[in-house]
Parts: sequence; structure tokens; C-alpha cells
Amino acid sequence: MRLCFPLLLACLGACAASRGREWAHHGAAIFADLTPREMRAVRDYMHSSELGLTLARGKALKKNSILLIELHLPRKHEALRALDRGQAKPQRQARVVVQFGDQAQPNITEYIVSPLPFPTSHTVKTFKGDRPIRFESRPISFVEYDHLIGILQEITSKAHKLLLETTDGFSFTNCTDRCLTFSDIAPRGLEPGERRSWVMLQKFVEGYFIHPVGFEVLINHRDLDPKMWTVEKVWYNSQYFDSVEELVKKYDEGTVEKARLPDHDKDDLFSTYIPRGHSNTASNIHGPKLVEPQGHRYNIDGNFVEYAGWSFAYRVRSSAGLQIFDLRFNGERIAYEVSLQEAIAFYSGDTPAAMQTKYIDAGWSMGTLSYELAPGIDCPEISTFVDLYHYYDTDKPVRYRNALCVFEMTTAMPLRRHFNSNFNGGYNFYGGLENHVLVLRTTSTVYNYDYIWDFLFYQNGVMESRVSATGYIHATFFTPNGLHYGTKVYNYVLGNLHTHLIHYKVDLDIAGRENSLESMNLKFENFTNPWSPKHSIVQSRLHRTQHQTERSAAFRFGKKFPRYVHFYNPNEENKWGHKKGFRIQFNSHGNSVLPRGWKEENGISWARYPLAVTRHKDSESTSTSIYTQNDPWEPVVSFEDYIKNNENITNQDLVAWVTVGFLHVPHSEDIPNTATPGNAVGFFLRPFNFFDEDPSLASRSTVIVRQDQNGASKVQRWTPEVVGNCVTDKPFFYNGTYAGV
Repeated sequence: MRLCFPLLLACLGACAASRGREWAHHGAAIFADLTPREMRAVRDYMHSSELGLTLARGKALKKNSILLIELHLPRKHEALRALDRGQAKPQRQARVVVQFGDQAQPNITEYIVSPLPFPTSHTVKTFKGDRPIRFESRPISFVEYDHLIGILQEITSKAHKLLLETTDGFSFTNCTDRCLTFSDIAPRGLEPGERRSWVMLQKFVEGYFIHPVGFEVLINHRDLDPKMWTVEKVWYNSQYFDSVEELVKKYDEGTVEKARLPDHDKDDLFSTYIPRGHSNTASNIHGPKLVEPQGHRYNIDGNFVEYAGWSFAYRVRSSAGLQIFDLRFNGERIAYEVSLQEAIAFYSGDTPAAMQTKYIDAGWSMGTLSYELAPGIDCPEISTFVDLYHYYDTDKPVRYRNALCVFEMTTAMPLRRHFNSNFNGGYNFYGGLENHVLVLRTTSTVYNYDYIWDFLFYQNGVMESRVSATGYIHATFFTPNGLHYGTKVYNYVLGNLHTHLIHYKVDLDIAGRENSLESMNLKFENFTNPWSPKHSIVQSRLHRTQHQTERSAAFRFGKKFPRYVHFYNPNEENKWGHKKGFRIQFNSHGNSVLPRGWKEENGISWARYPLAVTRHKDSESTSTSIYTQNDPWEPVVSFEDYIKNNENITNQDLVAWVTVGFLHVPHSEDIPNTATPGNAVGFFLRPFNFFDEDPSLASRSTVIVRQDQNGASKVQRWTPEVVGNCVTDKPFFYNGTYAGV
């Protein structure tokens, strides 16, 4: 009878774990992105409604059309009923952004359309505080770009001779192999309600981002009739003009300081990937590759992923990018949501385009900019590749092939190891565990820059969020004064300094939804040495601070950041009596990009804080919007509002808002591209007394070596002795002795 109770407990534990896994798998579909079928159903329903919608790609700007269709997430408590109790999943809904341009007062309205896949209703979706969405704040569309090209053709036709002479034969129209292209700058104006864009011309060659020609123009394109668009200012070779006509007249009169780019050499490879220079690496053999000798050790079913105790659901939100939900380890939820919110790059420079460049990438719908990943380069060949579907500025769903990948890799670094010497030429034991990690990856190519987004899952219960920056720098025409704002990287090109900041939402549910926050620092203490009273001991003492309100948990850039930031459940303890918790550990060099409250800074108030902690609210689901790029002055989503009421955060459902980033002063080695080493930032979620011991002890990849009485090595392992011929056909061997020679 004594054996029955432990067996019953074991059975109940196993049954609960199995049921939890079943519910997590059951609920993952809640977070799955819309299918093409659902997107088409929503489109057809909206087009059949009373809203008078037409095709998004129709030539007119004065029209009512759909800009975006994406998943609308249910309220958290509704999702948890399915995830924690196995109840029915909430009905699927879509978020639809409609541009009403064919109205007396053009506006943007968002709708929630439901139920899917057969919608029958649409209700207006509002932002916190019911802020209206200015029509001028809408992202720029394909059709608007088409009209922008039209006015650029008119502008460049007037300046045709100037451009030909300046660029050694390049033109915007009537060109073959010597064509010009352009980059447009945002935000589009200096105050709310404007839509004025600086546009700079570039040589249309491979890597045109770093081929500015010294011609920039300010176009007012606020009117929905492109015939009413006007040129407000022109910048040419460090000189400002009120019109193209004024510039051309003075150019012909010889009263303008003319620019002359060097003769164009089509064999000049500086902006291309074509190899040049002496290589010391053999080119007739490939470098190392990842292999999976016995196949995948992870499981993917739809958007549900399982690996080494981890499970989670994922999606790639069209407006913002990669997100994971219901993150669990060994069946226990750690976070309800870990999601990318925003990426910004704020620049400085001497030309008007550089001065104005403050890119806020959700405004370019960076989640849709996830293009095909190259096997063996972007992801290992062994990866599982997944197609993504988006409906943005289109009339039908668009498929992005192989735009997300999942793979397991070795880090070539042990997760842990120890050599226990006997200090006599031998050893007592050697123990080690190879470090394997699962990676969920996608990218965003936001015009010139490429961001590589990773979530990494380690065997010891650590999750890492990492972004690596690469791609082309944002470059402008070189002026001597420009050296205050960057680096000369070519004979007429300035690489402009800028700061990248990335924002994440981390909705933690550590051993339940009731969590608290403390920070830890060290303080020196000085006391009499108890075993030698003539002396003193100076050492560090742990100093803990409980953060009880949202304001106290909003840590400002420029202020000293705590050594440890610890989220814990006050009601749950581990075996040793410690509150079960997780730390957020930063890998970041970010800082403020503008003074607090300065115009555009109002739109990115989250960027004031490397970390801010709020109580969870469904009405505070995101820290930004797709409209902030073109109206950062009076944004429809103001993160600062989330902490204004200074609510209590003790024993509450908490959300950590994390900002990471780095300063980039371009340099000659950024040509042709910024490289990823040294340009990766992020954060770790690390267990802190959440477990009773390191959970990776469950891994059977551990190897232990001991010496027997005769000095021979005895290897103890729990996986096959021979890995496989594709790696090595030799069994593991370890000697471990050391001696003089």
C-alpha cells in the first residue's frame, strides 16, 4: 500500500504533463497567421460590404481600398481558456486596414472582421484613447510610388543636361545601362498633416544605395490628385534652390558650383558582392557544414514547435514581424508572448535627406519584407523552411517562399564542462555536455538594411532573442562638412552615422500570471574581520530593490541600469525556498536617439527606456503602429501613456518592454555591406531559481570519462558511440593525462 501513493502521484504528474502538451498543441492555432483562403474570404467579404471598396492597385489615389489584412489576436484570457483548460478556441478574426481616400474627409479606419473562415460582420477597431488616424500618416503604397516616379520624370527631364554632366551620362528617363533611381526619406514632413518627402537620386547599379549623385528634391505629395503635387526645394552639391527651374537657370548661367562625379567605370566593383583581392582560403573545397546524422530532433506541426522540453507557437505579423506565443519549458509557461514590436534607425548628416532620415520600420510593414532564405547561407541546408503569406498593399495574398527557417545547431562551445585533475598527471573525471540550440529565424529587408531575427532555445531553459544587422549602409553625397556626421567610404560617398533601436514585448507568466519585479545591485560593506580583529573585510553585499509601480520600473537610458533584473512569482518557490523567477539579461549598446519630447521623439517614447514594465492590458497590445513613421509628432499609439497612470505591479500580470540597439558609425569595412560580427544585439530570458537544478541534466548527450585502476579511460555516454559516417566513423576517445616531455 505504501507504493501506491508515490505511483499515483507519478501517474497524475505524467497525465497532467501530457494534457498540458495536448492543450498547448490544441491552442497553437489561435496564433497562426491567416491562410491565403482566409485572406481571400476577408477581402471578398469587405468588397461586398457597403464600404464601396475598389482594387488597391488601381491607378487612382482618390479611392477606398484595403491596405492590410492580418490576424487579429483574441484577448489573453480567452486564449488561456483553450491553452490551460483545453476549452474551445476563440473564433478567428482579421484586422483590416482600409484607406478611405474617396471621401470629403479622407481617413484611415481599421476593422475587426469575423468569424473566419466565413466572415459575416465587421466592427470598427480603435486605438487606446480613441485617437483618430490621419490620412497623411498612412504608409506609402505601390500606386503612390508609381505617381512619384511620374513627377520625378518631369523633374529630371528639366534637369536632364545637369544630371548627364554631373554623373557621366546617367539619366532618369530614356536610359539603357546608365540609369538613375531614387530613395525616398521619411518621416514625410515636419509636423502632423504633412506629406512632403525628400527624394535623392542614385546611380541604378548593383548596390545603388551607396551611389548618391548629389541631387535631392523635396516633393509635396499630400494632394490625392498627383497633378497637384509640387516641388518645394532642391538641393544640389550643397546648394539649396526653390525650384528645379531656378537650379537649371543658374547652372546654365554658370553661377552654380557644379559637381562632377568621376568617370563611371562599369568594372568598378565597390558596391557589388563580386570577390576581389587576394584570398588565402582554398576555393576548391567547401567549409564546414551542419549535419543531422539521424534526422531532426525537433517537431513542427503547423505553427507549433517542440524541442528539448520547449514548446511554443509562432507567427510573422505583417506589420511588425516575428512573434512567439505560449512559450513553455517542460510544460510550464514562461511567457505568453515574446514579440518584435519595432525597429528604428535615426540618422544624421549634412544633406537634407540625411538630416530628415528617421526610419521607423513598422511603417514600412517590415513583417512583409521577409524574403526567401538561401540554404547554406541564411540558414543551414538541414533547416526546415516555411513559406509565409501576407496581404499588404495588394489585391491578393502574396506567397513568400522559404521566408522562415527552423534548425538545430551546435554552438561549437560546450554547454558546460569540467576537467577534474588529480594533480599527478591524471584526472578524477572529465564531464561535458555539447551545446545544441534550436533557432527560429526570419529576416526583414527594409530597403537597404537587412535584419536577421532569431529566437534561440537552449537546453538549460534559457531563451535568447537576437537581431543581427547587415545589408547596405544608408549613404548620402559627400560634403566636407559631412565628416561631422559620418565617414567617407568612396570618393563622393558619405556613410552617415545612425543609431538602431529594436523594441520587444515580453509578456511573462512565470509559474502563473501573478508576478513581481525586483532589481539587484551590489554595495560594498566594510566590517571588522571576525577572525582577525586588527583587520577589516571589504566585500560586496547583495542589495535588492522591489519595484512596486510602473514608473519605478521604467528604467531610463542614461541612468545606471541594475546589474540584475529579476521577475518572479511571489507565490511559488523552488525546492530550496527561493521564489521561482527569470532574469532578463541584456546584450545591447543602445541609447536615446533624440531629447525627450523633441518632435519625432514623441512617436517613439518607448525608446526612452531600455526596460519598462507595465501591467498587462489587452488595450496595450503593441508599443507602436504602422502610422508612426509618417506621423511621429502625434502618434496614434503613445507608449508613454502605458505608464502614465503608474499602476501597481506587485503580484500582477506583467509585461516587460525591452529596447536594445547600437550606434553605427560607418567605416570603410562597411563596403559593400555591413557585416554581422559585432552588429548583433538582443537579450536573454534566463531561469533564476525557477528550477531545482540545471534542467539540461535531462540531456542524454552528456559524456563522462573516468580512469580505472590501471589508468585506462572509461567512457560513459547515453547516445550512440559512433555519430555517423558523415561526421566521423571513429568512436569517441579521450586520454586526459598530462606529463613532461
